[in-house]
Amino acid sequence: MWLLHTLVAVTLAAPVPLDLTDPAVVADPYPAFARARAEAPVQWHEDMGLWLAFTHAESNAVLRDRRLGRIWSDKAPAERFESFNLIHRNAILEMEPPEHTRLRRLISSAFARGHVERLRPWVEDLARTLVDELVERSGGSEPVDLLSGMAEQLPVAVIAELLGVPQVDRPLLRPWSNAIVKMYEYGRTAETEASAERAAEEFVAYLRGLAAERRTNPGEDLVSHLVSLRDADDRLTEDELVTTCILLLNAGHEATVNVSGNGTLALLQHPDQLARLRADRALLPTAIEEFMRYDSPLQLFERTATEDVEIGGITVERGQKIAALLGAANRDPAVFAEPDTFDVGRTDNGHITFGAGIHFCIGAPLARVELQATFGALLDRTTTVELGGDPVRRPEFVIRGLRTLPVVLGR
Repeated sequence: MWLLHTLVAVTLAAPVPLDLTDPAVVADPYPAFARARAEAPVQWHEDMGLWLAFTHAESNAVLRDRRLGRIWSDKAPAERFESFNLIHRNAILEMEPPEHTRLRRLISSAFARGHVERLRPWVEDLARTLVDELVERSGGSEPVDLLSGMAEQLPVAVIAELLGVPQVDRPLLRPWSNAIVKMYEYGRTAETEASAERAAEEFVAYLRGLAAERRTNPGEDLVSHLVSLRDADDRLTEDELVTTCILLLNAGHEATVNVSGNGTLALLQHPDQLARLRADRALLPTAIEEFMRYDSPLQLFERTATEDVEIGGITVERGQKIAALLGAANRDPAVFAEPDTFDVGRTDNGHITFGAGIHFCIGAPLARVELQATFGALLDRTTTVELGGDPVRRPEFVIRGLRTLPVVLGR
C-alpha cells in the first residue's frame, strides 16, 4: 500500500525543481523554491526519499504537528559512529515527550538563572573590540574578511564563556563543530563522516573532563549549573549534559555566524537599506529579524510521521519523512508582502527560522543578543562598510552561509 501510494503521488506531482547538489541552487535556492511552491505546497522528492514542504503554512504544520516527531535512529554501523550517535541519542532536538519535556525543563531552569543577561555587556564589549580590530586592519582601503575576523569569533567566544571553557581550550571548539555539522548535509563523503566522528569523540571526551572539573570546582557558568542538575533529583545524566553543551555550540554558533554573514551581505547588496539602518538605529531589532527571514541560516528540518498525517493535501504515511524548507517558508507570498524584497523595517515578520512548537530554539534569546551586539558595533564603530571582493559561499545546502566575506571598513 505504501509503495502504491508513493508511486501515485510521484506520478501526479510535478517533478521537484530542486537539486541540492546544483551549485546554482546552493548559491540562490529561492527561485527554485518559488517554482516548486507554485506547483504544490508539498511534493515528493524521489532522490531524497521524503516529502518537502515549500509553503509557510505547511512548514509550520510540519514543525508543530505532534504526530510528526524527531525520531532518532543510530547511524550505522553503530561501532563506527559511537560518539556521533551518543550526542544525538541524548539531544533534546532529537527527543519527543515525555523525554523532551523533562530535558527542556532542566535546561530552561539553568538558562533561567540569568546567563544570557549576565553576558550581554561582555558580548557588546567583545563585538566592539572585534570591529575595532577589523577597522584598524582595513584602514578604509584594504579588504578584510568579516567572517574570520568577527562573525566566526564572537559566537564561539560567547558559547565558550557561557559554558566556562578555559581560554586556552577555546580554539578547539569551532573545528569540532564544523566537522560535526557537515553530517547534516546530503551527498557527504566517507571522509566527511570519519572526520565528524573523530570530532564528536574528542568533543565528548573534553566535556566529560570539564564536567568532572566543575563538579569539584563549580563556578557561575552553565556547565556548573548543569552539573548541579545532574546531581539533583531530576537526574540530568552525564550523556545528556555533554550532548546539551555540544548542541548549544553546534546549533547556537552556526546559526549566529551565518546570520551575521548572510545579513551583512544582504545589507551590502542593498545600500539603501544599510543607509536607512544607519540613519535610524531603532530599526536594528526588526532588521535582525529580517536578516533571519530573508536568507535563512538553516534551510531544511526533517521530521518523521508516527502515524498517517495529512499535510498540504497529501498523506505522509507512518514512517515516512517530511522536511520543512524554512527558507522557502520564509519567502512565501501568502504570508510576507513582497517576500523577495529586503526590508529592514519589516514589522509583520512571522519567520520560522528558530523553528516552532516544542522544538522552538531554546537559544533564540542568546542569538538575538549576539546579533544585536554584532550589527550594533558594526554600525557604531564604522562610517563606511563596502564589499572588498567577491564573497565565497559554503558549498552546503542545509546549513546556508558564507565561507569568506571581504569588506572594506572606514571610520
